[in-house]
Amino acid sequence: MDGNDIDTSGKCPILHGSNTESSKSVMDWWPNALNLDILHQHDTKTNPMGPDFNYREEVKALDVEALKADLRALMTESQDWWPADWGSYVGMFARVAWHAAGSYRLADGRGGGGTGNQRFAPLNSWPDNVNTDKGRRLLWPIKKKYGNKISWADLIILSGTVAYEVAGLKTFGFAFGREDIWHPENDVYWGAEKEWLAPSDSRYGNVEDPATMENPLAAVQMGLIYVNPEGVNGQPDPAKTAEQIRETFKRMAMNDEETAALTAGGHTIGKSHGNGSADNLSPDPESAGPEFQGVGWMNTKGRGIGRDTVVSGIEGAWTANPTQWDMGWFDMLFGHEWELKKSPAGAWQWEPVEIDEADMPVDVEDPSIRCMPMMTDADMAMKVDPIYNEICQKFRADPDYFSDTFARAWFKLTHRDMGPKARYIGPDVPQEELVWMDPVPAGSTDYNVNAVKAKIAESGLSLSELVSTAWDSARTYRGSDMRGGANGARIRLAPQKDWAGNEPDRLARVLSVLEPIAAQSGASIADVIVLAGNLGVEQAAKAAGHDISVPFAPGRGDATDEMTDAESFEPLEPLADGYRNWEKSDYVVSPEELMLDRTQLLGLTAKEMTVLVGGMRAMDTNHGGTKHGVFTNRPGALTTDFFENLTDMAYQWVPVDDGIYEIRDRKTGAVRWTATRMDLVFGSNSILRSYAEVYAQDDNQSKFVKDFVAAWTKVMNADRFDLS
Repeated sequence: MDGNDIDTSGKCPILHGSNTESSKSVMDWWPNALNLDILHQHDTKTNPMGPDFNYREEVKALDVEALKADLRALMTESQDWWPADWGSYVGMFARVAWHAAGSYRLADGRGGGGTGNQRFAPLNSWPDNVNTDKGRRLLWPIKKKYGNKISWADLIILSGTVAYEVAGLKTFGFAFGREDIWHPENDVYWGAEKEWLAPSDSRYGNVEDPATMENPLAAVQMGLIYVNPEGVNGQPDPAKTAEQIRETFKRMAMNDEETAALTAGGHTIGKSHGNGSADNLSPDPESAGPEFQGVGWMNTKGRGIGRDTVVSGIEGAWTANPTQWDMGWFDMLFGHEWELKKSPAGAWQWEPVEIDEADMPVDVEDPSIRCMPMMTDADMAMKVDPIYNEICQKFRADPDYFSDTFARAWFKLTHRDMGPKARYIGPDVPQEELVWMDPVPAGSTDYNVNAVKAKIAESGLSLSELVSTAWDSARTYRGSDMRGGANGARIRLAPQKDWAGNEPDRLARVLSVLEPIAAQSGASIADVIVLAGNLGVEQAAKAAGHDISVPFAPGRGDATDEMTDAESFEPLEPLADGYRNWEKSDYVVSPEELMLDRTQLLGLTAKEMTVLVGGMRAMDTNHGGTKHGVFTNRPGALTTDFFENLTDMAYQWVPVDDGIYEIRDRKTGAVRWTATRMDLVFGSNSILRSYAEVYAQDDNQSKFVKDFVAAWTKVMNADRFDLS
């Protein structure tokens, strides 16, 4: 398996990748304009399956055993157009799945294998993903056979899991449920570099300090999944590489033991390919001509297959038995001394100083030929770093423990972006529920909802307190990895209870009132928090002359500290919330861009963002009680006043200081209100203004309330996977 084996100095395929900058678009003419595209990606117009197709229901009818049997057969059915190493594709499919899942990062939950995004640019043409396109083409006959009952996303990850099973590993389990997208994602920031594999320095404050890598990135260079296997910026130094590995895998939510297990287990099967010249390869898939049939990196001057394949530039296998799950990686790494060498393609790699021929792997095509094994700088890091070394020695002494640790880490790697266990589908879903799955116990549904609402109404809590607390509880949801949200009421647990954005003092006061109500009624605290917010919205609508009922579905549960991986929840902390007109600090990114990012993670559209912001301002729910953007003389009423006054040319907007504006009467110069950029963007951006004008119309007050309630309910129920 090639893993991350990428070369920056030798003649490897990565030198032939295209520039990452796309051709000019409308937004290129106005680069500082707010780009709302991330809110409207994956529109139904791009989806060929139609509005009635439900993959999560379709996959339940899949013949899982038949599919797995076909995958097991595929592992040893070598194809002439792309022959299998040693007659086995286990290394290839492990790598294809690994590189799909391995793009996940904890900071924003984006990346990962949950959408089948490896089929599209930029991932399908990343230097680190060389020849994953061949793996997907090998899978195509199986995808074709099972059709709509298996998504590409599920099939890619399952192929890697089956590969390990064929190699001899007892895997931890597998869950179906990943739904495909149909065009490249617009919301994922992969880095600002304009060329593949630009030096790591460009994404670090100080490349000597891995913790200074730019957030939310996890990979050390543009176009890599993890680290450069030749060393930092392609210069071998296992100790420095270990530091980058630790930071990179931490940003993927992996601890040191999981990292060591994944490195060792990932390199137990398969090999790296660098026995040739990258000068002979065709461009990547997105750059190649039509004669290459949508695949890239094809040899144009020689065989380019079998022993002559060029992928990463590094050449060789890690173990003597690269198609078997065993302890060979440990035996090889710790049983020899190593020295730096160059591969035929010119990549740095480590080779044994001395090795018996009988301990060497055989040639991928001719078993009578013995070949030199190799290690990457990332492998050597496991030997040089004292912490990783200690973990590896523990694995060496207990093979069963190593196999179990790897199986669990592989399951985590390939399922981390799927959300809680409630979303898992299929016969191989493990019974054990792990803390990183964010477990939430089932909540009660048989309590008297109206009685609870009555108690909340009599509690003395203000409308703003009711709405703000419910919003803060729900806004942590991330559609990128289905984490966060109101279910579980983790807002009352560490670390969320202490987040500045949650106004800890106000939160503690509100919870001290709501928790006894929950205890007395048999409802969960999570349900009571949401029900309180719904009550606040209903009161605000009534104050504006609209008698409405906000939909509510009981059944949320309450998580405990023991069910909560507090460290992995830290990245979910909101650093800004345009909906409550707040920023924790000044950032390079504009406030409105931060609001867009939050909106996309919540799964909201631009229209839903617009109506929610207008309603939240009207209800006077700003963080800290500030009055910025509260363009109304009736705060607390769910009116359209925000939009009416925002679009009224009787007022001018005058910047004062620190991003604050005064809204002044043009005739008198009197200051009517104050505002932030997060308010005024709805009147200055042409697209957002078009939505604001809809709600400012005299005939759309009822529509505004209806749309607000729908968007509010969508946020409150975003993590209610039990309802879908």
